[in-house]
Amino acid sequence: MTAGPETTEYDVIVIGGGPAGENAAAYAIAGSERTAAIVERELVGGECSYWACMPSKALLRPVHLLASAHAMAGISASGLDVEAVLRRRDSFTHNHDDSSQVQWATDNRIDVIRSSGRLAGARLVEVEGRTLRARHAVVLATGTTASVPDIPGLREALPWTSRDATNLHEVPRRVVIVGGGVVACEAATWLAGLGAEEVTLLVRGNSLLGNAEPFARERVAAGLADAGVRVRFRTQPAQVERADAKDTGEGRIHGGPVTVRLRGDDVDPDSARIEADEIIVAAGRGPATEALGLAAVGLPDGPVEVDDQLTARGVEGDWLYAVGDVNGRVALTHMGKYQARVCGDVIAARAEGRKLSDARFAATADHQQVPQVVFTAPEVASVGLTEAAARTAGYSVQTVEIDIAVAGSSLARDDYSGRAKLVIDAAADTVLGATFVGPEVGELIHAATVAVVGKVPLATLWHAVPSYPTVSELWLRLLEARRT
Repeated sequence: MTAGPETTEYDVIVIGGGPAGENAAAYAIAGSERTAAIVERELVGGECSYWACMPSKALLRPVHLLASAHAMAGISASGLDVEAVLRRRDSFTHNHDDSSQVQWATDNRIDVIRSSGRLAGARLVEVEGRTLRARHAVVLATGTTASVPDIPGLREALPWTSRDATNLHEVPRRVVIVGGGVVACEAATWLAGLGAEEVTLLVRGNSLLGNAEPFARERVAAGLADAGVRVRFRTQPAQVERADAKDTGEGRIHGGPVTVRLRGDDVDPDSARIEADEIIVAAGRGPATEALGLAAVGLPDGPVEVDDQLTARGVEGDWLYAVGDVNGRVALTHMGKYQARVCGDVIAARAEGRKLSDARFAATADHQQVPQVVFTAPEVASVGLTEAAARTAGYSVQTVEIDIAVAGSSLARDDYSGRAKLVIDAAADTVLGATFVGPEVGELIHAATVAVVGKVPLATLWHAVPSYPTVSELWLRLLEARRT
Protein backbone atom coordinates (compact mmCIF):
# COMPACT_ATOMS: atom_id res chain seq x y z
CA MET A 1 0.00 0.00 0.00
CA THR A 2 0.98 3.62 -0.43
CA ALA A 3 0.07 6.16 2.27
CA GLY A 4 -0.35 9.87 1.81
CA PRO A 5 -1.55 12.65 4.11
CA GLU A 6 -5.19 11.98 3.25
CA THR A 7 -5.29 8.97 0.95
CA THR A 8 -4.16 5.36 1.23
CA GLU A 9 -3.74 3.35 -1.96
CA TYR A 10 -4.29 -0.35 -2.55
CA ASP A 11 -4.50 -2.29 -5.77
CA VAL A 12 -7.78 -3.88 -4.70
CA ILE A 13 -10.31 -2.70 -2.10
CA VAL A 14 -13.14 -5.00 -1.04
CA ILE A 15 -16.10 -3.65 0.92
CA GLY A 16 -17.48 -6.59 2.88
CA GLY A 17 -15.52 -9.35 4.56
CA GLY A 18 -17.78 -12.36 4.12
CA PRO A 19 -16.80 -15.48 2.14
CA ALA A 20 -17.33 -13.73 -1.21
CA GLY A 21 -15.26 -10.72 -0.22
CA GLU A 22 -12.47 -12.86 1.20
CA ASN A 23 -12.24 -14.96 -1.95
CA ALA A 24 -12.33 -11.96 -4.28
CA ALA A 25 -9.44 -10.31 -2.43
CA ALA A 26 -7.36 -13.50 -2.24
CA TYR A 27 -7.78 -14.42 -5.90
CA ALA A 28 -7.13 -10.87 -7.11
CA ILE A 29 -3.67 -10.70 -5.56
CA ALA A 30 -2.60 -14.36 -5.57
CA GLY A 31 0.94 -14.95 -6.84
CA SER A 32 1.64 -11.25 -7.26
CA GLU A 33 2.92 -8.20 -5.41
CA ARG A 34 -0.50 -6.54 -5.56
CA THR A 35 -2.00 -5.19 -2.35
CA ALA A 36 -5.52 -5.57 -1.03
CA ALA A 37 -7.72 -4.39 1.82
CA ILE A 38 -11.01 -5.67 3.18
CA VAL A 39 -13.29 -3.09 4.78
CA GLU A 40 -15.60 -4.84 7.23
CA ARG A 41 -17.79 -3.21 9.87
CA GLU A 42 -18.72 -6.43 11.70
CA LEU A 43 -16.88 -9.77 11.69
CA VAL A 44 -14.51 -11.04 9.03
CA GLY A 45 -16.12 -14.22 7.79
CA GLY A 46 -19.49 -12.57 7.37
CA GLU A 47 -23.07 -13.74 7.67
CA CYS A 48 -22.39 -17.34 6.71
CA SER A 49 -19.73 -17.95 9.32
CA TYR A 50 -21.49 -16.47 12.34
CA TRP A 51 -25.21 -16.08 11.69
CA ALA A 52 -26.30 -18.32 8.78
CA CYS A 53 -24.79 -21.41 7.15
CA MET A 54 -22.43 -22.60 9.86
CA PRO A 55 -24.57 -22.15 12.99
CA SER A 56 -27.75 -23.32 11.27
CA LYS A 57 -26.14 -26.52 10.01
CA ALA A 58 -24.52 -27.09 13.39
CA LEU A 59 -28.03 -27.01 14.89
CA LEU A 60 -29.54 -29.22 12.19
CA ARG A 61 -26.93 -31.96 12.08
CA PRO A 62 -27.64 -33.41 15.56
CA VAL A 63 -31.36 -33.44 14.75
CA HIS A 64 -30.69 -35.42 11.57
CA LEU A 65 -28.32 -37.83 13.33
CA LEU A 66 -30.83 -38.55 16.07
CA ALA A 67 -33.50 -39.33 13.47
CA SER A 68 -31.08 -41.67 11.67
CA ALA A 69 -30.25 -43.43 14.94
CA HIS A 70 -33.93 -43.95 15.67
CA ALA A 71 -34.29 -45.46 12.19
CA MET A 72 -31.56 -48.06 12.70
CA ALA A 73 -32.14 -51.36 14.50
CA GLY A 74 -29.55 -52.08 17.18
CA ILE A 75 -28.86 -48.46 18.16
CA SER A 76 -30.18 -46.94 21.36
CA ALA A 77 -30.69 -43.17 21.12
CA SER A 78 -32.13 -41.35 24.11
CA GLY A 79 -32.25 -37.78 22.79
CA LEU A 80 -30.28 -34.57 22.46
CA ASP A 81 -28.28 -32.69 25.06
CA VAL A 82 -29.40 -29.22 23.98
CA GLU A 83 -26.73 -27.39 25.96
CA ALA A 84 -24.04 -29.52 24.32
CA VAL A 85 -25.57 -28.88 20.89
CA LEU A 86 -25.44 -25.13 21.52
CA ARG A 87 -21.84 -25.35 22.74
CA ARG A 88 -20.86 -27.22 19.59
CA ARG A 89 -22.60 -24.56 17.50
CA ASP A 90 -20.64 -21.88 19.34
CA SER A 91 -17.41 -23.70 18.55
CA PHE A 92 -18.17 -23.34 14.83
CA THR A 93 -18.87 -19.62 15.20
CA HIS A 94 -15.78 -19.25 17.43
CA ASN A 95 -18.03 -17.48 19.92
CA HIS A 96 -18.15 -14.58 17.44
CA ASP A 97 -14.39 -14.13 17.62
CA ASP A 98 -13.02 -13.50 14.13
CA SER A 99 -9.34 -13.37 15.08
CA SER A 100 -8.56 -16.52 13.07
CA GLN A 101 -10.17 -14.99 9.99
CA VAL A 102 -8.22 -11.78 10.48
CA GLN A 103 -5.05 -13.83 10.83
CA TRP A 104 -5.89 -15.60 7.56
CA ALA A 105 -6.20 -12.23 5.86
CA THR A 106 -2.92 -11.01 7.32
CA ASP A 107 -1.16 -14.22 6.28
CA ASN A 108 -2.40 -13.59 2.73
CA ARG A 109 -1.21 -9.97 2.71
CA ILE A 110 -4.72 -8.53 2.98
CA ASP A 111 -5.22 -5.59 5.34
CA VAL A 112 -8.42 -5.61 7.42
CA ILE A 113 -9.98 -2.21 8.06
CA ARG A 114 -12.64 -2.28 10.79
CA SER A 115 -15.18 0.17 9.53
CA SER A 116 -18.00 0.85 7.11
CA GLY A 117 -16.96 1.84 3.60
CA ARG A 118 -18.79 3.85 0.97
CA LEU A 119 -18.00 4.83 -2.59
CA ALA A 120 -16.86 8.42 -3.03
CA GLY A 121 -16.12 8.41 -6.75
CA ALA A 122 -14.22 6.40 -9.33
CA ARG A 123 -11.89 4.00 -7.45
CA LEU A 124 -12.43 5.92 -4.21
CA VAL A 125 -13.74 4.53 -0.91
CA GLU A 126 -14.44 6.64 2.17
CA VAL A 127 -13.71 5.04 5.53
CA GLU A 128 -14.39 7.15 8.65
CA GLY A 129 -12.94 10.34 7.28
CA ARG A 130 -10.16 8.61 5.39
CA THR A 131 -10.03 8.02 1.67
CA LEU A 132 -8.84 4.78 0.11
CA ARG A 133 -7.92 4.71 -3.57
CA ALA A 134 -7.90 1.51 -5.63
CA ARG A 135 -5.40 1.27 -8.46
CA HIS A 136 -7.25 -1.57 -10.15
CA ALA A 137 -10.56 -2.53 -8.53
CA VAL A 138 -13.18 -1.94 -5.89
CA VAL A 139 -15.30 -4.99 -5.09
CA LEU A 140 -18.70 -4.72 -3.38
CA ALA A 141 -19.46 -7.77 -1.25
CA THR A 142 -21.82 -6.47 1.44
CA GLY A 143 -24.45 -9.20 1.13
CA THR A 144 -28.03 -8.75 2.24
CA THR A 145 -30.02 -7.94 5.37
CA ALA A 146 -33.22 -9.49 6.65
CA SER A 147 -36.46 -7.87 5.55
CA VAL A 148 -39.11 -7.20 8.19
CA PRO A 149 -42.60 -6.71 6.70
CA ASP A 150 -44.51 -3.54 7.54
CA ILE A 151 -47.05 -5.27 9.79
CA PRO A 152 -48.62 -3.28 12.64
CA GLY A 153 -46.75 -3.95 15.87
CA LEU A 154 -44.22 -6.35 14.38
CA ARG A 155 -41.10 -4.21 14.70
CA GLU A 156 -42.15 -3.02 18.16
CA ALA A 157 -42.38 -6.67 19.25
CA LEU A 158 -38.66 -7.09 18.48
CA PRO A 159 -39.02 -10.22 16.33
CA TRP A 160 -36.14 -12.59 15.79
CA THR A 161 -34.54 -12.67 12.37
CA SER A 162 -32.42 -15.55 11.13
CA ARG A 163 -29.46 -14.11 13.06
CA ASP A 164 -31.28 -14.43 16.37
CA ALA A 165 -32.69 -17.86 15.57
CA THR A 166 -29.33 -19.41 14.70
CA ASN A 167 -27.73 -17.87 17.79
CA LEU A 168 -30.45 -18.69 20.30
CA HIS A 169 -29.38 -19.26 23.91
CA GLU A 170 -32.37 -21.33 24.94
CA VAL A 171 -35.12 -23.01 22.96
CA PRO A 172 -38.49 -21.22 23.20
CA ARG A 173 -41.43 -23.43 24.04
CA ARG A 174 -43.77 -21.75 21.52
CA VAL A 175 -42.55 -20.20 18.27
CA VAL A 176 -44.29 -18.56 15.31
CA ILE A 177 -42.26 -18.37 12.08
CA VAL A 178 -43.33 -15.99 9.31
CA GLY A 179 -42.29 -17.39 5.93
CA GLY A 180 -42.18 -20.58 3.91
CA GLY A 181 -38.76 -20.51 2.28
CA VAL A 182 -35.47 -22.20 3.07
CA VAL A 183 -34.70 -20.23 6.25
CA ALA A 184 -38.19 -20.74 7.65
CA CYS A 185 -38.27 -24.48 6.91
CA GLU A 186 -34.78 -25.13 8.30
CA ALA A 187 -35.49 -23.10 11.45
CA ALA A 188 -38.72 -25.01 12.02
CA THR A 189 -36.77 -28.27 11.63
CA TRP A 190 -34.15 -27.51 14.27
CA LEU A 191 -36.54 -25.81 16.68
CA ALA A 192 -38.86 -28.81 16.69
CA GLY A 193 -35.87 -31.15 16.88
CA LEU A 194 -34.37 -29.27 19.83
CA GLY A 195 -37.57 -29.47 21.82
CA ALA A 196 -39.85 -26.53 21.01
CA GLU A 197 -43.32 -27.79 21.84
CA GLU A 198 -45.33 -25.59 19.48
CA VAL A 199 -43.86 -24.43 16.17
CA THR A 200 -46.19 -22.72 13.70
CA LEU A 201 -45.25 -21.66 10.16
CA LEU A 202 -47.32 -18.85 8.66
CA VAL A 203 -47.03 -19.16 4.88
CA ARG A 204 -48.58 -16.51 2.67
CA GLY A 205 -48.77 -18.77 -0.39
CA ASN A 206 -50.04 -22.26 -1.12
CA SER A 207 -46.80 -24.19 -0.61
CA LEU A 208 -43.36 -24.23 0.95
CA LEU A 209 -40.14 -23.72 -1.02
CA GLY A 210 -41.82 -22.02 -3.95
CA ASN A 211 -39.00 -22.62 -6.44
CA ALA A 212 -38.74 -26.36 -5.82
CA GLU A 213 -40.36 -29.25 -7.66
CA PRO A 214 -43.91 -29.87 -6.35
CA PHE A 215 -43.08 -33.32 -4.94
CA ALA A 216 -40.20 -31.80 -2.96
CA ARG A 217 -42.45 -29.15 -1.43
CA GLU A 218 -45.01 -31.77 -0.46
CA ARG A 219 -42.47 -34.05 1.19
CA VAL A 220 -40.94 -31.24 3.21
CA ALA A 221 -44.40 -30.16 4.38
CA ALA A 222 -45.16 -33.75 5.37
CA GLY A 223 -41.82 -34.04 7.19
CA LEU A 224 -42.51 -30.89 9.19
CA ALA A 225 -45.98 -32.15 10.07
CA ASP A 226 -44.49 -35.45 11.25
CA ALA A 227 -42.15 -33.45 13.50
CA GLY A 228 -45.11 -31.67 15.05
CA VAL A 229 -44.80 -28.39 13.15
CA ARG A 230 -48.08 -26.76 12.23
CA VAL A 231 -47.98 -25.26 8.73
CA ARG A 232 -50.72 -22.75 7.97
CA PHE A 233 -50.91 -21.88 4.28
CA ARG A 234 -52.58 -18.76 2.86
CA THR A 235 -52.08 -17.13 6.26
CA GLN A 236 -50.08 -14.12 7.43
CA PRO A 237 -49.92 -11.81 10.43
CA ALA A 238 -52.36 -8.92 10.50
CA GLN A 239 -51.09 -7.46 13.77
CA VAL A 240 -48.48 -8.36 16.38
CA GLU A 241 -48.53 -7.37 20.05
CA ARG A 242 -45.95 -7.83 22.76
CA ALA A 243 -45.86 -6.14 26.14
CA ASP A 244 -42.62 -4.76 27.60
CA ALA A 245 -40.42 -5.92 24.71
CA LYS A 246 -36.78 -5.13 25.44
CA ASP A 247 -33.57 -6.03 23.63
CA THR A 248 -30.96 -6.88 26.26
CA GLY A 249 -28.25 -7.62 23.69
CA GLU A 250 -26.65 -10.73 22.20
CA GLY A 251 -29.96 -11.86 20.75
CA ARG A 252 -31.76 -11.94 24.09
CA ILE A 253 -35.23 -10.41 23.90
CA HIS A 254 -37.16 -9.95 27.12
CA GLY A 255 -40.85 -9.24 27.38
CA GLY A 256 -44.20 -10.87 27.61
CA PRO A 257 -45.70 -13.40 25.22
CA VAL A 258 -46.19 -12.47 21.56
CA THR A 259 -49.77 -12.31 20.31
CA VAL A 260 -50.20 -12.68 16.56
CA ARG A 261 -53.53 -11.86 14.96
CA LEU A 262 -53.96 -13.59 11.63
CA ARG A 263 -55.54 -12.88 8.29
CA GLY A 264 -55.99 -15.02 5.22
CA ASP A 265 -58.50 -16.79 3.03
CA ASP A 266 -58.56 -19.89 5.23
CA VAL A 267 -58.34 -18.24 8.65
CA ASP A 268 -61.17 -19.33 10.88
CA PRO A 269 -62.34 -16.66 13.35
CA ASP A 270 -61.88 -19.18 16.15
CA SER A 271 -58.19 -19.64 15.27
CA ALA A 272 -57.35 -16.11 14.20
CA ARG A 273 -55.06 -15.51 17.16
CA ILE A 274 -51.84 -17.27 18.19
CA GLU A 275 -49.79 -16.72 21.32
CA ALA A 276 -46.09 -17.58 21.33
CA ASP A 277 -42.90 -16.92 23.25
CA GLU A 278 -41.01 -15.73 20.17
CA ILE A 279 -41.79 -14.74 16.60
CA ILE A 280 -39.23 -15.29 13.84
CA VAL A 281 -39.37 -13.31 10.59
CA ALA A 282 -38.01 -15.29 7.64
CA ALA A 283 -39.71 -13.29 4.89
CA GLY A 284 -36.84 -12.58 2.53
CA ARG A 285 -33.74 -10.41 2.42
CA GLY A 286 -32.68 -7.25 0.58
CA PRO A 287 -29.27 -6.13 -0.73
CA ALA A 288 -27.18 -4.20 1.78
CA THR A 289 -26.54 -1.18 -0.43
CA GLU A 290 -28.25 1.75 1.30
CA ALA A 291 -25.01 3.06 2.84
CA LEU A 292 -22.68 2.13 -0.02
CA GLY A 293 -22.74 5.48 -1.80
CA LEU A 294 -23.84 4.01 -5.10
CA ALA A 295 -25.09 7.43 -6.23
CA ALA A 296 -21.50 8.68 -6.20
CA VAL A 297 -20.77 6.46 -9.21
CA GLY A 298 -24.17 6.93 -10.88
CA LEU A 299 -25.87 3.74 -9.69
CA PRO A 300 -29.32 3.44 -8.09
CA ASP A 301 -29.94 1.77 -4.73
CA GLY A 302 -30.76 -1.90 -4.87
CA PRO A 303 -28.90 -4.88 -6.31
CA VAL A 304 -25.76 -3.95 -8.23
CA GLU A 305 -26.26 -5.33 -11.73
CA VAL A 306 -23.15 -7.02 -13.14
CA ASP A 307 -22.02 -8.84 -16.27
CA ASP A 308 -20.50 -12.31 -16.28
CA GLN A 309 -17.10 -10.88 -15.33
CA LEU A 310 -18.88 -9.47 -12.24
CA THR A 311 -18.17 -5.94 -13.48
CA ALA A 312 -20.83 -3.41 -12.50
CA ARG A 313 -23.01 -2.29 -15.40
CA GLY A 314 -23.50 1.44 -15.88
CA VAL A 315 -20.10 2.46 -14.50
CA GLU A 316 -17.42 3.77 -16.83
CA GLY A 317 -14.23 1.75 -16.87
CA ASP A 318 -13.67 -1.79 -15.62
CA TRP A 319 -12.95 -1.05 -11.96
CA LEU A 320 -16.15 -1.67 -9.97
CA TYR A 321 -17.28 -5.23 -9.26
CA ALA A 322 -20.01 -6.83 -7.13
CA VAL A 323 -20.02 -10.42 -5.89
CA GLY A 324 -22.37 -12.52 -3.83
CA ASP A 325 -25.86 -11.66 -2.62
CA VAL A 326 -25.41 -7.92 -3.21
CA ASN A 327 -25.61 -8.34 -7.00
CA GLY A 328 -28.97 -10.11 -6.85
CA ARG A 329 -27.97 -13.05 -9.06
CA VAL A 330 -28.05 -15.96 -6.62
CA ALA A 331 -28.28 -15.66 -2.83
CA LEU A 332 -26.21 -18.71 -1.88
CA THR A 333 -22.81 -18.72 -0.17
CA HIS A 334 -21.24 -21.25 -2.51
CA MET A 335 -22.35 -19.26 -5.54
CA GLY A 336 -21.05 -16.04 -4.01
CA LYS A 337 -17.67 -17.69 -3.49
CA TYR A 338 -17.77 -18.97 -7.07
CA GLN A 339 -18.47 -15.48 -8.37
CA ALA A 340 -15.66 -14.14 -6.18
CA ARG A 341 -13.15 -16.59 -7.64
CA VAL A 342 -14.14 -15.53 -11.15
CA CYS A 343 -14.04 -11.87 -10.14
CA GLY A 344 -10.60 -12.18 -8.56
CA ASP A 345 -9.21 -13.92 -11.63
CA VAL A 346 -10.68 -11.20 -13.88
CA ILE A 347 -9.14 -8.44 -11.76
CA ALA A 348 -5.75 -10.16 -11.85
CA ALA A 349 -5.90 -10.69 -15.61
CA ARG A 350 -6.88 -7.08 -16.30
CA ALA A 351 -4.17 -5.80 -13.95
CA GLU A 352 -1.59 -7.84 -15.87
CA GLY A 353 -2.93 -6.95 -19.30
CA ARG A 354 -4.03 -10.49 -20.12
CA LYS A 355 -7.01 -11.31 -22.33
CA LEU A 356 -10.19 -12.68 -20.79
CA SER A 357 -10.42 -15.54 -23.25
CA ASP A 358 -10.42 -18.49 -20.84
CA ALA A 359 -13.72 -19.97 -19.65
CA ARG A 360 -12.81 -19.30 -16.04
CA PHE A 361 -13.16 -15.56 -16.63
CA ALA A 362 -16.96 -15.76 -16.97
CA ALA A 363 -19.43 -16.66 -14.23
CA THR A 364 -21.89 -18.88 -16.08
CA ALA A 365 -22.85 -21.45 -13.44
CA ASP A 366 -25.43 -19.10 -11.94
CA HIS A 367 -27.37 -19.19 -15.21
CA GLN A 368 -29.69 -22.20 -14.84
CA GLN A 369 -26.99 -24.43 -13.28
CA VAL A 370 -27.22 -23.57 -9.57
CA PRO A 371 -26.93 -26.36 -6.97
CA GLN A 372 -28.65 -26.02 -3.61
CA VAL A 373 -29.34 -28.14 -0.55
CA VAL A 374 -32.18 -27.46 1.88
CA PHE A 375 -31.30 -29.19 5.16
CA THR A 376 -34.80 -30.04 6.27
CA ALA A 377 -36.01 -33.55 7.14
CA PRO A 378 -36.11 -34.85 4.47
CA GLU A 379 -33.35 -32.92 2.73
CA VAL A 380 -33.91 -31.40 -0.70
CA ALA A 381 -30.98 -31.27 -3.10
CA SER A 382 -31.40 -29.73 -6.53
CA VAL A 383 -29.47 -28.31 -9.44
CA GLY A 384 -30.43 -26.61 -12.68
CA LEU A 385 -33.97 -26.20 -13.93
CA THR A 386 -37.18 -27.59 -12.57
CA GLU A 387 -39.62 -29.07 -15.06
CA ALA A 388 -41.75 -25.91 -14.98
CA ALA A 389 -38.73 -23.63 -15.48
CA ALA A 390 -37.43 -25.76 -18.37
CA ARG A 391 -40.78 -25.66 -20.15
CA THR A 392 -41.00 -21.89 -19.63
CA ALA A 393 -37.51 -21.56 -21.12
CA GLY A 394 -38.69 -23.35 -24.27
CA TYR A 395 -36.86 -26.65 -23.99
CA SER A 396 -38.24 -29.90 -25.35
CA VAL A 397 -38.65 -31.55 -21.97
CA GLN A 398 -38.70 -35.15 -20.84
CA THR A 399 -38.76 -36.17 -17.18
CA VAL A 400 -37.91 -39.25 -15.18
CA GLU A 401 -39.17 -39.54 -11.60
CA ILE A 402 -38.67 -42.54 -9.32
CA ASP A 403 -38.54 -43.47 -5.66
CA ILE A 404 -35.07 -43.81 -4.17
CA ALA A 405 -35.17 -47.50 -3.37
CA VAL A 406 -31.84 -49.22 -3.89
CA ALA A 407 -29.64 -51.45 -1.76
CA GLY A 408 -27.66 -48.48 -0.52
CA SER A 409 -30.73 -46.59 0.69
CA SER A 410 -32.08 -49.63 2.55
CA LEU A 411 -28.72 -50.01 4.28
CA ALA A 412 -28.55 -46.30 5.12
CA ARG A 413 -31.59 -46.46 7.40
CA ASP A 414 -34.51 -48.77 7.99
CA ASP A 415 -37.19 -46.21 7.16
CA TYR A 416 -35.49 -44.66 4.12
CA SER A 417 -37.97 -42.79 1.94
CA GLY A 418 -36.87 -40.62 -0.95
CA ARG A 419 -37.61 -39.59 -4.49
CA ALA A 420 -35.54 -38.41 -7.45
CA LYS A 421 -36.35 -36.56 -10.66
CA LEU A 422 -34.38 -35.68 -13.76
CA VAL A 423 -35.40 -32.95 -16.19
CA ILE A 424 -34.00 -33.80 -19.62
CA ASP A 425 -33.44 -31.79 -22.78
CA ALA A 426 -34.91 -34.30 -25.23
CA ALA A 427 -33.28 -32.63 -28.23
CA ALA A 428 -29.75 -32.68 -26.83
CA ASP A 429 -30.19 -35.79 -24.63
CA THR A 430 -28.64 -34.01 -21.65
CA VAL A 431 -29.74 -33.27 -18.09
CA LEU A 432 -31.19 -29.80 -17.51
CA GLY A 433 -32.00 -30.29 -13.85
CA ALA A 434 -32.22 -32.79 -11.02
CA THR A 435 -33.98 -32.92 -7.68
CA PHE A 436 -33.44 -35.45 -4.90
CA VAL A 437 -35.50 -35.64 -1.71
CA GLY A 438 -34.59 -37.89 1.18
CA PRO A 439 -32.18 -38.35 4.09
CA GLU A 440 -28.73 -36.87 3.39
CA VAL A 441 -29.32 -36.47 -0.35
CA GLY A 442 -27.16 -33.36 -0.25
CA GLU A 443 -24.19 -35.68 -0.77
CA LEU A 444 -25.69 -36.81 -4.09
CA ILE A 445 -26.06 -33.46 -5.78
CA HIS A 446 -22.53 -32.86 -7.02
CA ALA A 447 -22.71 -35.73 -9.52
CA ALA A 448 -25.86 -34.14 -10.94
CA THR A 449 -24.17 -30.74 -10.98
CA VAL A 450 -21.30 -32.14 -13.06
CA ALA A 451 -23.80 -33.70 -15.46
CA VAL A 452 -25.74 -30.44 -15.84
CA VAL A 453 -22.76 -28.09 -16.13
CA GLY A 454 -20.83 -30.48 -18.36
CA LYS A 455 -23.86 -31.18 -20.57
CA VAL A 456 -22.98 -34.86 -20.35
CA PRO A 457 -25.08 -36.93 -22.79
CA LEU A 458 -27.23 -39.55 -21.11
CA ALA A 459 -25.62 -42.15 -23.31
CA THR A 460 -22.31 -41.28 -21.67
CA LEU A 461 -23.80 -41.40 -18.17
CA TRP A 462 -24.49 -45.11 -18.73
CA HIS A 463 -20.74 -45.60 -18.37
CA ALA A 464 -20.50 -43.68 -15.08
CA VAL A 465 -21.02 -46.81 -12.99
CA PRO A 466 -22.28 -46.18 -9.43
CA SER A 467 -20.55 -48.11 -6.67
CA TYR A 468 -22.55 -50.85 -4.96
CA PRO A 469 -24.16 -50.68 -2.45
CA THR A 470 -24.50 -46.90 -2.31
CA VAL A 471 -27.48 -44.59 -2.63
CA SER A 472 -25.84 -43.31 -5.84
CA GLU A 473 -27.07 -46.47 -7.55
CA LEU A 474 -30.30 -44.54 -8.06
CA TRP A 475 -28.55 -43.02 -11.12
CA LEU A 476 -28.69 -46.42 -12.79
CA ARG A 477 -32.38 -46.75 -11.93
CA LEU A 478 -33.08 -43.27 -13.36
CA LEU A 479 -31.37 -44.15 -16.65
CA GLU A 480 -33.23 -47.48 -16.79
CA ALA A 481 -36.55 -45.70 -16.17
CA ARG A 482 -35.77 -43.31 -19.01
CA ARG A 483 -35.34 -46.27 -21.42
CA THR A 484 -38.74 -47.78 -20.70
